[in-house]
Amino acid sequence: MENKVLIQYNHTDPCSFARWTTKECFQFMSARPWQQVMDFYSDVVKDRKPLSALLGKACLSKSNIYNRLESLPPSQDKGGRWARLTFKIVVSYHGGSFDGWQRQPGLNTVQSVVEKSLGKFVDERKAQMLKDKGLPLEGAALVAGRTDKGVTAVHQVCSFYTWRKDVKSQDITDAINSAAPGKLRVISVTEVSRAFHPNFTAKWRRYLYIFPFTDEEDMEQNNQSGENVQNFKSKENYHEHKNGCDQCNEANVGNLVINDNEDLETLKPREFTVSRVNQLLHKLEGKLLSYKMFARDTKPSRNEGPPTECFLYHARAKESKLPCSEHEKGRRVMCIELVANRFLRRMVRVLVATSIREAAAGADEDALLKLMDATCRRATAPPAPPDGLCLVDVGYEEFDPQDCLILKE
Repeated sequence: MENKVLIQYNHTDPCSFARWTTKECFQFMSARPWQQVMDFYSDVVKDRKPLSALLGKACLSKSNIYNRLESLPPSQDKGGRWARLTFKIVVSYHGGSFDGWQRQPGLNTVQSVVEKSLGKFVDERKAQMLKDKGLPLEGAALVAGRTDKGVTAVHQVCSFYTWRKDVKSQDITDAINSAAPGKLRVISVTEVSRAFHPNFTAKWRRYLYIFPFTDEEDMEQNNQSGENVQNFKSKENYHEHKNGCDQCNEANVGNLVINDNEDLETLKPREFTVSRVNQLLHKLEGKLLSYKMFARDTKPSRNEGPPTECFLYHARAKESKLPCSEHEKGRRVMCIELVANRFLRRMVRVLVATSIREAAAGADEDALLKLMDATCRRATAPPAPPDGLCLVDVGYEEFDPQDCLILKE
């Protein structure tokens, strides 16, 4: 039985033969020690380890992002509909323990756990309304940004309001902390102005992606005289094979199907440098661009125009060591930090996977910029696994370039 023919995007640049297919991208990204990354994130959520254990104290000495929890001043005492109390709640949760943020029937989501905990603070009028409708007694929490299943958050921001005057910040903290110990933890609860909205008043979001290298890649890296390279010893053989394929019809390049038994698949390069990924991402900094090619599962009405435009303040990659019991000196990982005014759905994970794919293929430094003009989302790589992604924090003041986990060199 022949393998199913999959149509690939029509890449026409010189790196088209070196570029991984969707299947190859998925296999390359999946075959990694993700559990060690998830264990590290779990320790961070439990407050056993700080992120500085991964990226070093130097990156935090110039930044107070872990202590700076911006709040708007609480409103003055007013009557009527202005009498309500609004709370800004900053929580940390382990992605592997929940089915994402957004409430979904029959699933264990962060939103459902938080809102159930807030039910005891709902005012009498709303409590009666929920009872009349046969709904459970739960509060309503607005959030700065929904995270997918498997994505961790260190400082996720949400808000809750009530017309009750006897609600205290500590009461909310205790209620949420007791809901899922070890999986969900409150960082802070502060009373803020009713004008505060965790999503609409946010100026930027910061994500961190941890990409782990395998033991085999570490061994190859040690044989490369300290270079930050993963090497499967295929690059030279690949280019020799590619030279014989350069005369193929250019129109067929993008539709080339790589079957499991074909030599070209095994000869594609599987090496990339962290510095090259950093160069690719750096080209996106300081530009307002449409990232519709890097989004997934967005509605057709959002595929064009300003709704897909994002401004990246900071986009960097750096090699580091992940603290873990299996390695005395730590697991070698690549950390990618992205800060933007907004992110589209799965945009970070697609950017990570695509930048790695382009770096391995030997694409130009502006490869990611060129992909902005693609005509189909198959031009970009499938999303990287959610296990490596973490929402670090959300900012409500103008972004400070010095407040970065990965500083510019």
